[in-house]
Amino acid sequence: MKHEELIATLEDTGDYRVLRRLLSRAYFYEPDGTHTKQAIFLDLETTGLNPETNEIIEIAMVPFEYSSDGRIFKVHDAFNELQEPRSGSIPEEITHITGITDDMVRGQRIDADKVTEIVTPAALIIAHNASFDRKFAEKMFDVFSTKAWACSMTQVPWAEEHFDGAKLEYLAIKSGFFYDAHRAAVDCRAAIELLSKPLPRSGKLTLQALLEEARKPMYRVWAEGSPFDFKDILKDRGYRWSDGSDGKLRSWYRDVLEDGLEDELSYLRKDIFQRDADIPAVKITAFDRFSNRV
Repeated sequence: MKHEELIATLEDTGDYRVLRRLLSRAYFYEPDGTHTKQAIFLDLETTGLNPETNEIIEIAMVPFEYSSDGRIFKVHDAFNELQEPRSGSIPEEITHITGITDDMVRGQRIDADKVTEIVTPAALIIAHNASFDRKFAEKMFDVFSTKAWACSMTQVPWAEEHFDGAKLEYLAIKSGFFYDAHRAAVDCRAAIELLSKPLPRSGKLTLQALLEEARKPMYRVWAEGSPFDFKDILKDRGYRWSDGSDGKLRSWYRDVLEDGLEDELSYLRKDIFQRDADIPAVKITAFDRFSNRV
């Protein structure tokens, strides 16, 4: 019995689900005259979580062509390079997670000119946790600060689509495939595979849902000078604390969609400040979302 027949037999029982190994694809849709733009799926491996003190040790970028309705056409070759950190050594826990060793990065340097060459024509950069990747990428390569960004982890309604988490490996398994995770280029190709698939509840292509969310402007509302006694109320409403580092306000803040801005300002004036306060609100688009510059 051939593999496909065996898989069909097993799945027809209702007692089995077969996961398929991720295969690299050159095309998801063949060119049909539709206007396309170029996106890049980016993944970084770093020596830690803080972009101010930690460094990039691996970058992978996989460019691909996409249409405004979320179809993915041609997938280009991956760019994947390593870099030796200034300290000369990679923390043991990072090696455990990524598999990248000191020997692998010794003497290696990411070609910054090549990165700029690849990124320049792209209309969009996507990462699975763009809040992490964008800060590191912009610090090392200026070209990333000129681009629109989207996040496949936070800007796809995974929970509404009946997924119980948003880790890339979990999403892949729930979508019927598996891959060797935690190396940057493979993670990029797995994420592109995921973006190509329809979501189980809405039926939308995952990339379509991501694009719709990324296009929405938001506002960062700062509850600057809010009374200390209201901090728990603000936290329960979804506000986060900024300690004032990097020139930001020292204040509680929350990001809201444009159509919810007036309601949020009214809430702060009525329930928090209890007066007609002047409340800072900064517009955020895909060109600055996830950046330290906000």
